[in-house]
Amino acid sequence: MTRTLAVDLCSLAYAAFATSVTLARWPAGVAGLVPVLLVYAVLAAAALLAPRGRAGGSLAGFLADFYPLLLTAGLYTAIGALNRAVGTSHDAAVQRWEAALFGGQPAHDWIRAQPWPWPSAILHVAYLSYYAILAAAPLGAWLGGDVLGARQTTLAMSVAFFACYAVFLVFPVAGPHYSFPAAHNAATAVAPAQLTYRLLDAGAAWGTAFPSSHVAVSLVAAGCALRFRRGLGLALAPLTILLALGTVYGQFHYAVDALGGALVAAAVLALASARARGNMAGPSAGA
Repeated sequence: MTRTLAVDLCSLAYAAFATSVTLARWPAGVAGLVPVLLVYAVLAAAALLAPRGRAGGSLAGFLADFYPLLLTAGLYTAIGALNRAVGTSHDAAVQRWEAALFGGQPAHDWIRAQPWPWPSAILHVAYLSYYAILAAAPLGAWLGGDVLGARQTTLAMSVAFFACYAVFLVFPVAGPHYSFPAAHNAATAVAPAQLTYRLLDAGAAWGTAFPSSHVAVSLVAAGCALRFRRGLGLALAPLTILLALGTVYGQFHYAVDALGGALVAAAVLALASARARGNMAGPSAGA
């Protein structure tokens, strides 16, 4: 199998878009542009090489099938570098949406109003399960011998990532972790909360709050798992719901961010379902 797949076209489109936005927004005289552009060049090169990789050995085939997901951390970091270089965010607008929809600021108020250690521990563990969810959905299908299911899962998750990342590039929102003072109570003192805060401070990309890619991609991953590996999907679904709640309770995302991520997930899953029905009605498109 050496033809270009939809995931390759989506990756090329995102690389072109991100490169264009980065060149347009990067401030003159600020260092760091070249490493950011190299990240997008790597994504584009991987997309161009993927068709040949799928015809190669097991390692080449694995990388060709999963490269967009393997590169998401680098893409995420590149967005943060751009947004920090520019130094502007739209948190004030999102906070106004938050107040209009929810009558307050849930990301600030919830953990202070209900500082319960055990619920906090559960929600922070769910938040930390993000990468496990992302790995489990495509690998569950792939290890089960459903290569087509793994490819379709990777495509759906990649589209969700790219959709969120595209918004981050043009509408940066720092999020409540940076906009509000940190809470200090029994809920934030539990070990999972402390670990989460340390990891966030070490690796978060600034300006990547709205819509929540944590919510969007984990919901897409769980939805695809329900389709291709139902038992795995049933295990992931409640975890993703707790993760979505944890993003707000832990003051990592505004509630509007989580809602936006859920809407992105719903749109991507609807498109994936429509595409699958179209493939069943005509010649298979592979993934």
